Amino acid sequence: MSALSAVPPVSKLLRPVVRTVPVAAVLAAFIHLARGGFRGLLTLGWTDAYIVLFLLAGLGLAAWRRFTRGAVGAPLYFRDDLEMGGLLIAASFIVVAIAGGAVFPLIYLLMAFLVAFLPRNAGMALLGLALAFDAIISLQGPERSVTSFLTHALFLSLFAGLYHLVLAARIAAARHAESSAVEKRIKEVEERARTFRLVSSGSHDNPPDVKDEEKWLLASVKEIEGAVGAGLEIAETALRTHTCAAFLLTSDDKGLKLYDCRSMSDRVQRETFNSGEGVLGGVLKRRAPVRMHSAHGLKGITWYDGAPTMGAVLAVPIIESGSGLVRGVLVADRLTHNPFSDDDEKLLTTIAAEVLRSIEVERVMTYIRKTRDEKDRFFRAIEELNRAGSPDQVFLAVLESARQLAGLDFSAVTIVQEVDGKRVHKVARMLGVAAQGSKALEGRSFPDNNGLVANVVRYGAPLPGRDLKAMDRQVIFDEETQIRGLGALKIFPLTAGDRILGTLVAGSRRKAALDHDVLRMLEVIAIQAAQAVLRAQLYEQMERMATTDGMTGLYNNRTFQAKADEMLAHSRRYGRKCSLMLTDVDHFKSVNDTYGHLTGDQVLKGVARILKEHARDTDIVARYGGEEFAILLPETDAKGAKVIAERIREAIKAEVFQTEMGPLRITLSLGIATAPDHGTDKLVLVEQADQCLYYAKRHGRNQSVTVAEAQGGRKLQAVEG
Repeated sequence: MSALSAVPPVSKLLRPVVRTVPVAAVLAAFIHLARGGFRGLLTLGWTDAYIVLFLLAGLGLAAWRRFTRGAVGAPLYFRDDLEMGGLLIAASFIVVAIAGGAVFPLIYLLMAFLVAFLPRNAGMALLGLALAFDAIISLQGPERSVTSFLTHALFLSLFAGLYHLVLAARIAAARHAESSAVEKRIKEVEERARTFRLVSSGSHDNPPDVKDEEKWLLASVKEIEGAVGAGLEIAETALRTHTCAAFLLTSDDKGLKLYDCRSMSDRVQRETFNSGEGVLGGVLKRRAPVRMHSAHGLKGITWYDGAPTMGAVLAVPIIESGSGLVRGVLVADRLTHNPFSDDDEKLLTTIAAEVLRSIEVERVMTYIRKTRDEKDRFFRAIEELNRAGSPDQVFLAVLESARQLAGLDFSAVTIVQEVDGKRVHKVARMLGVAAQGSKALEGRSFPDNNGLVANVVRYGAPLPGRDLKAMDRQVIFDEETQIRGLGALKIFPLTAGDRILGTLVAGSRRKAALDHDVLRMLEVIAIQAAQAVLRAQLYEQMERMATTDGMTGLYNNRTFQAKADEMLAHSRRYGRKCSLMLTDVDHFKSVNDTYGHLTGDQVLKGVARILKEHARDTDIVARYGGEEFAILLPETDAKGAKVIAERIREAIKAEVFQTEMGPLRITLSLGIATAPDHGTDKLVLVEQADQCLYYAKRHGRNQSVTVAEAQGGRKLQAVEG
């Protein structure tokens, strides 16, 4: 590389120098003000002029940098904001220093502008810079007014914080107004949906997607609004009316409320009024059209707020074709004495039928959508049950599925088992807060009794079969558990083939929640749940058979090997202690020869039980083979393992086994090795523990020996085959 090519370009050398110009200009202005510069227009000199030019150059460079970065879409950094704001503040304080305190409000306006358009952290930093400039002006010179500085500081802080406070308040107010408007619109849509009978008046169902439900209702209501509006426009044009309006019955059928109208008057009744009064009340009662006219004005005009004089009225009922129920009234009126004709009545009746048809179409579409959603939820529930692996997963999937399908306030799954020949029920999982002490209820067992759960298992049929009012004191689980406030309850058996595995308890505060369709779906869910529980139980049983020893219930040798690999890998990774204990029943062959193999099996089961009882929850206890057992002790050094081994040995020594040939006592020998002290490889650690075990047996038995103790006694010998 040549010497010429090693010299950086001139632009690269000038760039950092140019980059420091804005900061240097602010610093120069600050120092000059602190030394008494810019103290009046008549006292300005060349130094003042140079600093002003320097400041203008810095402003130009900062503005150019912001422009170029904005043109290419590059982000602006904290330093860029500080440079531009600092230059503007320095320039403003120079103006104040020259012109006097009368122009200080310029600083307030500038500060309000900066905090409005710059990020909050930059605005606060610039506020500190402005206070520093104000300090050197207010606290120097002949005045040296501390009061002036404090006043300026207070107002600068107010101007800086005022924008954020006002902005936050405006945002909060806007959000509140938007939320209120949305909520009001949703309530209006829901009310109109109930008026159209798109949803039931007492419906409190919780669909899985409320937003989706709102969209459907809004679309349905808008479709009906369009049909009603088009019909009214046709009637207004064809009949030449003063007012043409649609009044629909409220959801309780006690009032009429204006739905839409085309009128020349602004006094059409907007509030709900009694549906049994006046001309419209007569139409609803007679369920037939009414035509009236009079040159002197008509009475019974209730659809105006302050009735004008009407010369002619035509009103037709909106009647459902299938059920014959009246849903509202379509009314047309004229101020002049110009009676409506038969053709006018026929036209308005046709429009009323068209309005009703649009409502019925949307009602059918709503029913189809609701049915589709219920089926989707039902099939998703079945899929969740089929995916569940363990019984706990099955229980949770069952309860979640039941809650979504039926909107349950309380649900539970119980499991029945045979214990000592007696039937015992257990609350495996529950959801809801209707039960007193509901947290204690989950996992609770209770014996067979005359409660509903026990009877469902006993008879294999859903219960109860009568109204819940007649059974307020009926026992559901047992006498100690009471559930209050339910309006509907059903308990289904979990039946798999000819076996009843437990029950599904479904309860709701709403009486109409468990209708025929919901009960049918819950019944199918219970059948699928029973199959899923049975599969999960069989899987657990197979897994237990594959990982445990059939006679002792401890882990088998294969599982022990896998657990040992995991534990030693953890020990190597984190440098933690881990001990291995191998045990052997002393003179076990003579036990089999003297007392028989049945007694020998009894002894092995007793030893396994004692090992499990005296080991810690984190320890792995396994049957190693024959009369040998192994214990893995994580996070345990040789000293701690020795304490546990002695506790086990003493417990075995104190145990008395009752046999046909009399009482039998046995002893245990134990060998202990610890990783990483005696090796980190599994085979090495097993070999060390095995040698300690044989050392214990060759030196008197009924003792526990660590590697250190064996090495201290004598040199370890290889185990002979």
